[in-house]
Amino acid sequence: MPIVSDNDARLVAHVDRLGLEHPPIDLASVDYDVRRPVEFNQRYGHVLDYMARVELEVDRNVLELTTLLPDPPEVDRRFYAEVWQPQEIRHGLILDELQVHLGRPAAEPDLTSLGVKMKVLGALAHLDAFQDVCRMLYYLTGMATERSAVLAYNLLYDGVLDMGEDAVAQTVIAPIRRQEPGHYAFYQLSARGLWAQLTGWQRWMVRRMRSFSFAPVGANDATQKADFGDMLHTLGIDRDVDDFARQISRVEHDLLWAHHRGLRVPPYIARAFREAVELARVREAA
Repeated sequence: MPIVSDNDARLVAHVDRLGLEHPPIDLASVDYDVRRPVEFNQRYGHVLDYMARVELEVDRNVLELTTLLPDPPEVDRRFYAEVWQPQEIRHGLILDELQVHLGRPAAEPDLTSLGVKMKVLGALAHLDAFQDVCRMLYYLTGMATERSAVLAYNLLYDGVLDMGEDAVAQTVIAPIRRQEPGHYAFYQLSARGLWAQLTGWQRWMVRRMRSFSFAPVGANDATQKADFGDMLHTLGIDRDVDDFARQISRVEHDLLWAHHRGLRVPPYIARAFREAVELARVREAA
């Protein structure tokens, strides 16, 4: 019988609990009533569009995962196929329906693109040692993405509530933000457990690849980066974007960069967020 580590047992229990306690949000529970649709659309319409697109693109994310991780641990497969994907798709459908209710066009997610770099990594991932590198990158990306989502949905909830749009705040934003921390916890547990097992060269490879591959979630080109920057501005994050970067990368910093004294935020993360904010400002000024 294979030996199951304490961390593996915790992961299995966590995924079981997520599936049991947090099923996909019931569409019948959502109230799309907006008291001031024009004002709401002007303030948050583009935020809804960005978030809806990102949530709906999890189908492509799963395609990427099956390429990157040809032989994942069973708990990983269960998490992304049975818990994370169904929940996130439902989030996207709800947010997209809300923006359609506001008179906006539906989101246009990219569900199929798979770049050359991803295919090359997938080919290398058939080597067990390199697949562990890919797994670590997956966990780091998941942590940054889900922590960003937690913070963004909290700010969106507060802003929507301040506008007096209680129905949207309580039946759209609140149920979504309630499910995101469980995703973050999965990635954090997984990252801590795997990092402890990696060899020196694997850790070096993770640091190297993470440094040149990081991008904000859903920001794959200059236009999307500017869209992301617009969202940061609307939510007030651009006023201290370095602090936001620090909050989403705390565990990543502790694992990958704790030996670099004085480094509070991985520079590639801070740089990516600053770039998004600047691109949004340039576009607005044009």
